[in-house]
Amino acid sequence: MSGLIALLDDVASIAKVAASSVDDVIGQAAKAGSKAAGAVIDDAAVTPKYVQGFEASRELPVIWRITKGSLRNKLLILLPIGLLLANFAPWAIPPLLMLGGAYLCFEGAEKVAHALGLSHGHEDYAGKEEVIEDPAHLEEQKAQGAIKTDFILSAEIMTIALSAIPPSNFWMEAATLAAVAVMITVAVYGSVALIVKMDDIGLAMAKGGRLGLTRALGRGLVKGMPGFLKLLSVVGTAAMLWVGGSIIIHGLEEMGFATLGHWVHDLAYAAAHAVPASAEGFVEWLSKAALDGVLGLGLGLLLIPVGEKIITPVWRAVTPKKVA
Repeated sequence: MSGLIALLDDVASIAKVAASSVDDVIGQAAKAGSKAAGAVIDDAAVTPKYVQGFEASRELPVIWRITKGSLRNKLLILLPIGLLLANFAPWAIPPLLMLGGAYLCFEGAEKVAHALGLSHGHEDYAGKEEVIEDPAHLEEQKAQGAIKTDFILSAEIMTIALSAIPPSNFWMEAATLAAVAVMITVAVYGSVALIVKMDDIGLAMAKGGRLGLTRALGRGLVKGMPGFLKLLSVVGTAAMLWVGGSIIIHGLEEMGFATLGHWVHDLAYAAAHAVPASAEGFVEWLSKAALDGVLGLGLGLLLIPVGEKIITPVWRAVTPKKVA
C-alpha cells in the first residue's frame, strides 16, 4: 500500500510539473504573441479581400483552406527555421527582424501613397494577367495568393515572437512558438471568418428576427460592414507603420545606434509629463507609437521606389506565371 501511495504521489508531482510547464508555455506564448500585434492586425485586415467575389457558400471553405496553409507555413517551415536561428545563429535574428520591419514600413507606406494617388501599388502594373473567369481556378489562385501573403506576415510574427521568448531550453522554445502559431492563426482566421460572414448574419437577422430591435440591428450590421472593413484597413496600415518603425528603432539600438531611440523616448517622455499624472502612461505610449509610425512611414516612402522599380519587377521576372 505504501508503494502505491508513493507511486501516486510521484504521478501527482509529475502532473504538477507538467501543468506548470503548460502554464509557462501559454503565458510565454501570450506575451510573445502580443509583441506581434501590428502584423497580426494587418493579417486580419488583409485576408478578407481574398474571399471577395465568391458565393457565400464558398467563403468559409476558402478561409479554412487559407487557415491550413497558414498553419503549414508557421509549424512546418518557419518554426524549424526560427529554432535553428535561435540556437545556432542568434546574431541573425535582429537583422531579419529589421528586414521584416522594413517590409512592414514599405507595405504601410505604399497603402498610404496609393490612397493619396501617389503610387499605383505593386498589385496594379502593366502586363498584369486578366481576371480568370473559371470560379474553381479563381478560388485556387486567390487561396494560393493569400497563403503566400500569409507566409510573409507569419515570418514576421514568428520572428517577433521568437525574439520575445525568454532564454530557455530547446523544447520550451519549440512548444512556445508552436503555441504562438496556433493561437495567432486561430485568432486571425476565426476573426476573418466572423468578419466575412457578418453581413450574412445581419441579413438573416434583418429578415428573420422576431423583434424589431433584432431586425434593426441586422440592418445596421449590413449597412455598417463596408465602413468597418475600411476602418480595419486603416487600423492595419497604422499598425504596420507603428510596428515596422518600432522594430527598426529597436534593431538600431541593438546594433549600437541608439540616438534615434533616445530621441523618440525623450519626446514621448516630455509629452507624457505635459498632461495630468493619471494620463501619463497612456500619453507616453501613444506618443511613442505615433513617432514610431511617422518614422516608419518616412522609411517606407523612401523604400517605395526600390520596391516598385527594382525588387517587384525582378520578382515577377523570376516567378513563372500560371496559365489559366
